[in-house]
Amino acid sequence: MKKIIAATLGNCVHVAGVSNFLRLAEACGYQTSFLGIGIKPGEIIGAVQEVEPDYLALSYRLTPEVAVKLFAEFKNALLEAGLNNQKILFGGTPPVARRAEESGLFYRVFSGEEEGAIVAFLKGEQMNENPDELGDTLLERIAKKHPYPVLRHHFGLPTLEETIFGMQQLAAAKVVDIISLGPDQNAQESFFRPTEMDKTQEGAGGVPIRSAEDLIKLYQASRTGNRPLLRCYSGTRDLIKWAELATRTINNAWGAIPLFWYNELDGRADRSLTEAISENQAAMTWYGAKKIPVEVNEAHHWSLRGAPDSIAVAAFYLAAYNAKKAGVKDYIAQIMLNNPPGTSGLMDLGKALAGLEMIARLEDGEFKIWRQIRAGLANFSVQQGVAKGQLAASTVLGLSLAPQIIHVVAYCEADHIATPEEIIESCEIVHGVLKNYLFGAPDPTTDPRVVARKNELMEEAKLILKVIRDLSAAEIEDPLSDPETLAQAVSLGILDAPQLKGHQVAPGKINTVIDQGACYLWDADTGHVIGEKQRLLGGKT
Repeated sequence: MKKIIAATLGNCVHVAGVSNFLRLAEACGYQTSFLGIGIKPGEIIGAVQEVEPDYLALSYRLTPEVAVKLFAEFKNALLEAGLNNQKILFGGTPPVARRAEESGLFYRVFSGEEEGAIVAFLKGEQMNENPDELGDTLLERIAKKHPYPVLRHHFGLPTLEETIFGMQQLAAAKVVDIISLGPDQNAQESFFRPTEMDKTQEGAGGVPIRSAEDLIKLYQASRTGNRPLLRCYSGTRDLIKWAELATRTINNAWGAIPLFWYNELDGRADRSLTEAISENQAAMTWYGAKKIPVEVNEAHHWSLRGAPDSIAVAAFYLAAYNAKKAGVKDYIAQIMLNNPPGTSGLMDLGKALAGLEMIARLEDGEFKIWRQIRAGLANFSVQQGVAKGQLAASTVLGLSLAPQIIHVVAYCEADHIATPEEIIESCEIVHGVLKNYLFGAPDPTTDPRVVARKNELMEEAKLILKVIRDLSAAEIEDPLSDPETLAQAVSLGILDAPQLKGHQVAPGKINTVIDQGACYLWDADTGHVIGEKQRLLGGKT
């Protein structure tokens, strides 16, 4: 195992930077040792001779002029000890780092703002902007950034021209690893049927993509800076055509597909529920055959419509189950926190862990799960300063789930579509959270209240899945992936939400309430919280 020993020079007592560096080194497989603060050159030399480290890491964050004298003193001590070939790293403030560079003493110099470069160095890689070096696929990017998660943000302005310019700004800023293109609703629903577009809705909800050339222009605009990966919303119909188009034009980083949505259930496309489930599954199969990762956007759609946490967890499992059934090899499990609004941190973690533990049983050599967290937009304040705090708080909570991907939601989005500047600032907020909280944080997932809620939701979700299985006729081999059985589960209200009331395809009869930070079923007749056993087996549907 490679070894690093570290110390601060002179009378510098600032250890946060060197401590963070050593945590990064440990995460990259190094054995580390911190000698202490203000260690004299002779003591450091003695430790180097005893340990024979691969790297000696020194830090000094005070006066640059004093640093110059310390560097000269230490260089002389090295020469006298015959250790002039020892590789020495330095970390300090930018002014001191510049003097360190000038001294010629150090193998590498860091000023504390280049975590990606530090990780690349510790892993024996070069920080390079060549696409082959950065990684041209999601899995390559995750591997390159580890132990840091990759950051994703969605982006799409009302005109193609401003979206192209914004894409260049985002890539040049180097703060986001994946940009999700958000086409307007006309493109999502009718790109392949242009005569059906509503011309009064140009640019509504995203960028008006009208041709393959538009996508190519956006991709080319992103080929600067850190060359972020691109992906695109799946479309609300013609999903396989969209998959083929996005893969061909922007090298779609992964597919994001619902299981139950984008149809008559939510009014976002003119498809029946059964037809939509079948087409959504076919799109998963298409991506799976191409070995492109897939994210199934499902559980949070139910929670956004006020469904109880039990149904959200069952839907979370159904999403992963159907992805695996479709042949997907790399599955992205998106966890939307703060959803529905009013959910507490404890109950949020219990809900997330219930879903993750259930789908973990699906994982094997042919099915790998990657965790993605995001803040719930519905929870954000329209006051920008407050929303910035909410974004940071949600990120801290989500880090407890050990995500490989963070879907950043710009702090401004409860008020308006994010500009490139606001996206950059939002990503910088998340980078700040990572800088301070990624390593050495307490683990709230072991809190007894979190564990109790997790176990409760797993039992309720398993009951929901059992009732769905029992719906199907004997000749149905796999009810949980059968479109007609799944559609029947919605029409009968086994999967239901209060805000589906008035939809022909779903009853929308259940009531829910936020109680002690969790979303429970509510019996309006008795005025009490009830469980899934009472609802599904006791006549309350």
